[in-house]
Parts: sequence; structure tokens; C-alpha cells
Amino acid sequence: MTVHVVRTSEDLWSISKLYNVSLHSIVSANGLSSTTALTPGLALYIPDNKTPVRVYRIKAGDYPWKLAQQFNSSLSLISAANPGIDLNHLHIGQVINIPSIIKLEMSILGFLVPSAEAATLSIINSLSGQLTYLAIVNYSFTVEGFAFMGTDDSAIIAKCKQVNITPLLMIRNFSNQGFSAELAGTVLGNSTYRENLISSIVHLTTQRGFGGVSLDFEFIPPQHRTDFNVFLKELKSRLGGRLLHVNVHAKTEDLPTNRIVGAYDYAAIGNTADLVAVMTIDYGYPGGPPEPISPIKWVEQVIIYALSKLNPEKLLIAMALYGYDKVVNTKETTGLSVLAAQNQAILNRVSIEYDDSAKSPWYRYSSGTSEHVVWFEDIRSYIEKYKLIDSYHLFGTTFWQISLPAPQNWAYLSKNIVVVK
Repeated sequence: MTVHVVRTSEDLWSISKLYNVSLHSIVSANGLSSTTALTPGLALYIPDNKTPVRVYRIKAGDYPWKLAQQFNSSLSLISAANPGIDLNHLHIGQVINIPSIIKLEMSILGFLVPSAEAATLSIINSLSGQLTYLAIVNYSFTVEGFAFMGTDDSAIIAKCKQVNITPLLMIRNFSNQGFSAELAGTVLGNSTYRENLISSIVHLTTQRGFGGVSLDFEFIPPQHRTDFNVFLKELKSRLGGRLLHVNVHAKTEDLPTNRIVGAYDYAAIGNTADLVAVMTIDYGYPGGPPEPISPIKWVEQVIIYALSKLNPEKLLIAMALYGYDKVVNTKETTGLSVLAAQNQAILNRVSIEYDDSAKSPWYRYSSGTSEHVVWFEDIRSYIEKYKLIDSYHLFGTTFWQISLPAPQNWAYLSKNIVVVK
């Protein structure tokens, strides 16, 4: 596994020769639109045959020779992967790199908003080996609590089963205006409406052949925190053996009155749900100032707090397959896939910068009289998050959403990670 950051005047031919990897492989793995155009600062994933590198957090009783045995590695390989670190003086909590043929194993949940059927099925087919679950974003509910389907997703469910992906019914408190706090509060706070919602979710899940449910209730009024916990317990008991997956906004401390995160009692949710996904995305949010989508220090802080309330074997963190292009003066925001963000920088011939503190790429460009700043994710930022999943022994990750092209990520996954089915 190699990441190459393009320098001024470099071209793909010279990079291909440097790593003895075909030019076509590099173009394909990075979603490049041509074999000629590059820009300084662009991070390229080089699909070579180097041994994957695991990340390990030292605990009491660990010794270098034991770790070498555990990971089927060697002291010389571990030493070379950790320049400047004395392997004979490691301390508890220290994180080291371990080259190992024993790949990281994890579960992956992708979200999918249904669109043109042929294109959707093609995406699922192409990612069939890299997804454990697919949450089909296609369900909401009425003010009386009756769940309903947006569009016919029969073909998607069938395709998932054909390629060994567990399909999940994803339901949101979503209206024409977006996430509705009022809708969530009205239904959760009324026992009759709550029963309607549970019954209709279970009916749709069973009738349509889903393997479980993925809940994404956002901006729940904080006063309905207990109602949400009751709802989850009742829903889980009625789902039988089917999976219950709950998405929650990220936080680094409990803020019971906060309008965004107040309703999420991590401990109570974790005691009920099979899986909990913390939305470690949109730190830099639409309409806000230009900031990283998912800065690594914040992500780790969220993980540390979540692990104080949740079992790591239930915990997933979120990764974004998108970036935000923001007009600096107005904060007007346009979302775009990570591939589109990368290729826009190449097209505009602007250098890509890398914030080492956030472990995130960004660039600046002008359009007419407007100055734009684009923060997005690339192979470097994805790898940093996979390291956190490895070192904290998390269950896995979620991706919003898989119709957004991110070839670097999927190429890395296929070579370096075993996706649990």
C-alpha cells in the first residue's frame, strides 16, 4: 500500500515507472479522467503489492516479539514501519504500525438513495464484495406514525440477496422540507402514533424481505429522549431476530438539552440496538464556514466518548464519500462526490493542500468574482480513519452514500481489508 503525493512537473508515466505499477492501474484506482492531467498535491493511491499495515494500540503485557507472532510479522518489519520509535521502550496506549498479511476485518454499511434502476443495480454489483449491509434510504412516516415507501425497491432488495449483502429498511423523519423535528416529536411523544410506527415498520420489513432496519431520526426534540429509548426497545422486541441499526449524531460529551444531539442517550441506545453508527461527518456543515468534513482529532474524540457508553463491537463510525464546495463570502454550499472534488482541482489547475492536523485535503479556486474553498476526503484521510477503526477495535464503518464515486477508497478496501459478511 503506497500513497504518492504529486509534485510539480511530475506526470503519470514517471510515477508509474517509479512504483513499477501500470499506468492504467493508477488511472483506474484514482478515477482520473485522463492519463496526462495531474495537479500538485494530488494524493494518488498506488495499487502495489506491498504488505498491508495494521495499527495497534499497546496494552499491558505486550512485547514486540509477541506482536510479531500475533500479526505474523517480524521485528525487522515492525521496526522499519516505525522510524524513531524504540520498540524496547513502548508504553501503554502508544500506537504503532505493524506490517501484516493478516488484514483488518470489519463490517461495512453503505447507504443508498434509489435512483435509476439500472445504474443502482450496477453500483451494488460493483461493490458486492465490499458491503456487509445496504441501508436503502426509501422510507419515512406520517404524522400519525404510519411508515411508507418512497419508490419500489424490490429489485434492489433482490440484488442485495443475490450478491450476499444484507438489505436494511432505512427510515427517516423526513418530509419535503428535510428532516423534521416536529414529525419526530409528534410521533415519539404519542403512544398510539408510536405503536403505529412500530407496527408499520415491522410489517414493511417482513413483507419486503429486509434483514433489518436502519433508523435515522435526526433533530429529535430533546424532551423526547426517553420516548425515543422506549420506541427503540419496543421496536427491537418486535423485530425478532432482525437487525436494528441506529444512526446518531456525533458528540464528545452528553448534552441533554442540545437540539441536535440531546435526544441521543448513547448508553441506552447501545443497550437496545444491535449496531450504533456515530455520524462522524459534516463537522464542516452546509451553510457553515469552510472547514474539514471529518477532521481526524474530532473523530477520535467522538470515538473515545462513544466507547465510554458503547461496546466497540456495536460501534461504527461514518465516512463521507463527498466534499463541500463553499463560496467564502456567502457560505453558499454545493455538495460533490470526492471524485468530482478531486477532478475539479485538476481541471482548474489548482494545487491541493493537506491540513496535517485535520488529516484532510482542501483547495481554493476562483470563479468569476467569487472565491471558493473545497474540503473533501481522499485516500489519506480515509486511511487515517481506518487506522482508528483498527486501533480501537470498532465494528466497522458506514458510507454516505455509495452512488457517489470514490474509487480510491474502494480500491484500497479491496486490497487491504477483509469485509465481514
